[in-house]
Amino acid sequence: MCRWAAYLGAPVYLEDLVSNPNHSLIVQSKAADECKTSINADGFGLAWYDSRPEPGLYRDVFPAWSDPNLRSLCQQVRSGAFLAHVRASTGTAISRNNCHPFTYGKWSFVHNGQAGGYEHWRKSADMLIGEEQYMHRKGATDSEALFLIAAGLGLEEDPIGAVEQAVAKMEALASEKGATPHMRFAAALTDGETLYAFRYASDDRAPTLYHRWSASRQGFAVVSEPLVEQEEGWEAQTAGTVAVLRKGAKELRKFGRIASATRPKVA
Repeated sequence: MCRWAAYLGAPVYLEDLVSNPNHSLIVQSKAADECKTSINADGFGLAWYDSRPEPGLYRDVFPAWSDPNLRSLCQQVRSGAFLAHVRASTGTAISRNNCHPFTYGKWSFVHNGQAGGYEHWRKSADMLIGEEQYMHRKGATDSEALFLIAAGLGLEEDPIGAVEQAVAKMEALASEKGATPHMRFAAALTDGETLYAFRYASDDRAPTLYHRWSASRQGFAVVSEPLVEQEEGWEAQTAGTVAVLRKGAKELRKFGRIASATRPKVA
């Protein structure tokens, strides 16, 4: 399992989430409190938005706590929308291409969770990726596959519906060919203007997810674990929902209806 943080609002330095708080993402990379493993040392990554539609991307395979370049970058870069991730591999190789975030055009994506038995049906998952999207398949993770499947299912027109369909297809494969848990899914998706935060599971153990509005920063933070111990204002997101965050506005919608109901047959 992994840990991640996302932000949308008035521009702030990346260090405000990644390195400065007493339970920052870097701290969580070596001492997570609400994770199956407390160590998330199999790489890290950042995606941030500035004056161009496409995000900047920085990823590497080192533990987040050991890379001085990461701290330096976070001290200098300000952004109104960014994603950050520290990785604990669930079976795929430790490589830069397997580190989150993943990007496709203007979209960026991070994920914490798993699709059960993925190593047994990886080829089937790849077959669900559209031809146009498959040229962007660089790594071997279930997370990247799910993201690219969603990209081919109308991500531009209906981001929530596209992700919901992709989750349903991956969950169906895990149920048919893999193992439990069929799906555990806490993820963030953004185009730099809207931030979508998903929390879902096929069982009753959805990965943790919290969000908080900061009046001083005028922005939303969404995290796997609160960044400041005993700080007020962190709201635990209900399983089976997606939080739709825009600058100054929040909406919570149901998520997973397709995945939890009919379990469509995988093409």
